[in-house]
Amino acid sequence: MAQDNDLMAAAGESLKGFFDMQGEALREMMGGKAPEALMAGAGQAGLDPAELTEWAATAAQLQQLWLDFATHQAQAAAEKAAKGNLAGAGANMLDPAQWLVMSQAMLGQMPKGMLEASGKLVQDQMQLWSGVMQSFAAGAVGGKADAAPDAAALPRSDRRFADPAWREHPAFLLLHQTYLMLADYFRQAVKGMDGLDKAKRQQLEFAVTALAEAMSPDNFLALNPVVLKRTMETKGGNLVRGMQHLINDLKRGQLTHTDPNAFRLGENLAASPGKVVHETPLYQLIQYSPSTETVLDVPLVIFPPWINRFYILDLTPKKSFIKWAVDQGISVFVVSWKSADETMGDIVWDDYIRAQIEAIDHVRARLEVPAVHTIGYCVAGTTLAATLAVLHRRGEADKVKSATFFTAQVDFERAGDLKNFIDEGQLEMIGQLSPQGYLDGRYLAAAFNALRGRDLIWNYVVNNYLLGEDYPAFDLLHWNGDVTNLPSKWHNAYLRDLYRDNKLVVPDALEADGTPIDLRRVATPSFVQAGREDHIAPAESVWRITRHFTGPMDFLLAGSGHIAGVVNPPAAGKYQYWVGDSAAPSLKDFVAGATEHPGSWWPHWLAWLHKQSDARVPATGKRVPGGPDDTVIEDAPGRYVKTR
Repeated sequence: MAQDNDLMAAAGESLKGFFDMQGEALREMMGGKAPEALMAGAGQAGLDPAELTEWAATAAQLQQLWLDFATHQAQAAAEKAAKGNLAGAGANMLDPAQWLVMSQAMLGQMPKGMLEASGKLVQDQMQLWSGVMQSFAAGAVGGKADAAPDAAALPRSDRRFADPAWREHPAFLLLHQTYLMLADYFRQAVKGMDGLDKAKRQQLEFAVTALAEAMSPDNFLALNPVVLKRTMETKGGNLVRGMQHLINDLKRGQLTHTDPNAFRLGENLAASPGKVVHETPLYQLIQYSPSTETVLDVPLVIFPPWINRFYILDLTPKKSFIKWAVDQGISVFVVSWKSADETMGDIVWDDYIRAQIEAIDHVRARLEVPAVHTIGYCVAGTTLAATLAVLHRRGEADKVKSATFFTAQVDFERAGDLKNFIDEGQLEMIGQLSPQGYLDGRYLAAAFNALRGRDLIWNYVVNNYLLGEDYPAFDLLHWNGDVTNLPSKWHNAYLRDLYRDNKLVVPDALEADGTPIDLRRVATPSFVQAGREDHIAPAESVWRITRHFTGPMDFLLAGSGHIAGVVNPPAAGKYQYWVGDSAAPSLKDFVAGATEHPGSWWPHWLAWLHKQSDARVPATGKRVPGGPDDTVIEDAPGRYVKTR
């Protein structure tokens, strides 16, 4: 049996040493004395009593902030207990480190073993320490005792430690270089283990990486020279601001990435003009107002993922795919899914497939057209594939003129890091987190953040909590934090049937609304987009749709990842895309023969759409929502996207 449990224990113990250093470092800062003693002896020590007064005021502010928060938490717990919600009365599980609970459950599934001491690790440690001391000694001999080694000369580099402060003192230089060496050692140790199947190895690699990122010395006040310098310069003012940020996040149960007051739906986000023209308990259907005199005869219905808010495709006007599509003369409809609540405990996949078919039929009837173009993004693309299979089985395939898939998977054999969250332990824990019939979207956000923990968790811990910096105004990060609840019954079945058991690609292994699903029946002309750096729906996984559909297929590989690879407007002039032989036997073969093009892939997709049908009609009548004799429900973006 592999030695993974002992590896994790050894990794934890080795990196845990950094925690122990914090208290010692703080004692050194305070000269081993309590604040009161320092105040009393300030004059004798030659210290400025005014400065110590400022420090004492900072300490008092921090104390009061935490006391206020503790009072708030106690009141919230009492209210839950009074309502009979005893399960939630004792603890706030939705804190910014909630993803670590998932990692702990993951590690609990690992088999036990033994880890032998590595002579190479000891040797590397000695070489590192010796090299660092020699560098500073050489500087001292040359009359530059404070000269820091050049960053390029260090054994390891990492952007987290790019500030010169990490190299100006041998202690911090040794600290971060030792950390990088240990983290690399444990990652390599996992790769060299015997007796692990592929899935367990990937899971352990993910867990070791998550642990290493959590234990990075830049995450801690006493180990980060940049934070220490800021703390001294501001007399602790950064810590007061950081404490307020932390408390706010603990209250909302979610890590904040951007200024929460910078954006307002319908004003500077999701502001494309349109009307809600249809509504069910599960979704609202939005039709956007045309901006051209004529439009394509075949309208477009977009199905965004219900795990996020639809306005990822309607951010600020310069980034909005919806606005761009409207400006190209397309009649655009978008489904806005309702965030799940206790009334949606029995919602399953059948309901989402029925909803997609209903939306298609409603648009066809409203505009009196025989067919529509469709787009399915992420999980809604997975569902669109099943919807097409159902329509083909029922002899109704002609309702859909074409299908476009944004980073959507149907074959989950190589589904990437998210598969680390779907073993039995994880699935059981997720079930326990959904007592009211829905999964709080903050748990899912924590899982997705964990896939890029360095960028989406710890970077903000340092900047917002330790350095006390103000939040940026960033529309994409605002959307990322605008979480959506999921119906727990459907979510659990999705993880088991698709991610874990990969049943969607097994003919007739699944059914929806009484109709068996066989992807081989899908002959709808399809356009498939994948992101080269996508960690959520890896390009290799998305590519596999080409193995299952039988109709005309165009595959495109876009630069960047799951979001930026999709939301890449032409005016930005960013990234690139590749087109080639969509019938190639593998993604590797596709890439080998593909042609790279700079910038956005949106115009390439538009040209493909025109090839499917190029007929145009006047933008009149019900092509203009809310016109004469047209009953609508409300203005876009509608109520559902604002429901929390």
